[in-house]
Amino acid sequence: MGLALALGGCATRGPLHVYTLAAGGERPVLDLGASANAEVPSFLEGDDRVNGFAYDPYTDHFFLRLSPGNRIRVVDRPARAIKRDLEIKGAPEGAGDLAIRPRDGYIYLLGPTPGRLLYCTRLGNYLGELTLEHPASGATGLAFDMVKDVLLVLGDEGRRVTAHDLTGRKVAEVTLERRAGPALAFDSDQREYHAPLPERPGEIAVFDEHGRFLRSTPVPAGSPLVDVGPRSFIRVF
Repeated sequence: MGLALALGGCATRGPLHVYTLAAGGERPVLDLGASANAEVPSFLEGDDRVNGFAYDPYTDHFFLRLSPGNRIRVVDRPARAIKRDLEIKGAPEGAGDLAIRPRDGYIYLLGPTPGRLLYCTRLGNYLGELTLEHPASGATGLAFDMVKDVLLVLGDEGRRVTAHDLTGRKVAEVTLERRAGPALAFDSDQREYHAPLPERPGEIAVFDEHGRFLRSTPVPAGSPLVDVGPRSFIRVF
């Protein structure tokens, strides 16, 4: 993957980290790293509700989608500081997961209308809606495959994942062996899905790219939001 990025940063890759976050209350982002777990301040208050969570490995930033759904808090992980608070002006309100396309910094969010995604720039400039072809019904999870350059959508039944190109065209479909969700993450290098197990709170399931269950990762109960990414060694902006 090229290191020259438009409108963003770049990074050399490090070991994979799994990040989780609870949906409500004052709480940090939990970093389940390669050697030791750590906490990163989220700067959330007790009444803040997060309905989407994503990590951008190129900038080493967390993106927290806050209710009513058109606000995003960007947290700089190494600086342990708020990078910016965004209001996506013109975007409809709505709950749901979000995903980052690191190459151009576009942010994709589940919209209030089934089968449609909202998208904006990394700075919160609203660009419109993307209509998905034959999406997973009642989508709850959203992730991005950086290698194939496709969006991955998890349906509310927790088993069906559909892949869509950046025009919304459906290009693939996978059925997970176990029911998972509501969030979805994807390790583009190892070709693995990560998602909470709703029937086993405190575990994140890992599936291969064909949907076969591989293993589970223990996390604190009540941490339903998850994303993954290689830790950046060097960032350039």
